Amino acid sequence: MEIVKNELEKIRIIDQYCATNGRPPDKFKDYPIEKWNNFKDSVYQKNQQKIEAYLDKYGYLGFNEIGEHSSNILRLVAQHSDKNINFQKRILTELKVQVDKKNAKASNYAYLYDRVKINSNQMQYYATQVEYNKLGQAIPKKLEDSINIDARRIEYSLMPLKKYLNLLTKNHFEMNKDYFLKRGITEPKLYK
Repeated sequence: MEIVKNELEKIRIIDQYCATNGRPPDKFKDYPIEKWNNFKDSVYQKNQQKIEAYLDKYGYLGFNEIGEHSSNILRLVAQHSDKNINFQKRILTELKVQVDKKNAKASNYAYLYDRVKINSNQMQYYATQVEYNKLGQAIPKKLEDSINIDARRIEYSLMPLKKYLNLLTKNHFEMNKDYFLKRGITEPKLYK
């Protein structure tokens, strides 16, 4: 399984490079945003194909098979495969089996569950999927039963919602600092 783990780590590195750069990074500074987005989509599609091959051969690889770090990469790739909801649903189904066996992280299930719901134009359940308002604050996309959200989040090993939204707001501010400074926003606007 060492070869699989090494390949998954390569997949994770390029996935995160694309996912954390909403705008073309210096290496791709000549790319218009549309070309950069097309490049990212091609990376996500190639990663998805590699993961599907592993699923076909081994099933969902959990902690016992490849360790926690490598197992998390399977969900990460599915998370960014928004153009193929059937792939996301396949991972979600197989991930749930492993979560029930304590062979995968419950939080990974919550993140992907919400992503599939949002991609299916339905309400999310764990408030993991967000958008940002004009001030750069993270706000949950369509959310079912907001009253009990923190209880659900804790059950699936997620931090309380306010803490999560503030973390995402800070990260969003740092990643887009020049943009916000030009608009007169000098620090992230956090929830109190």
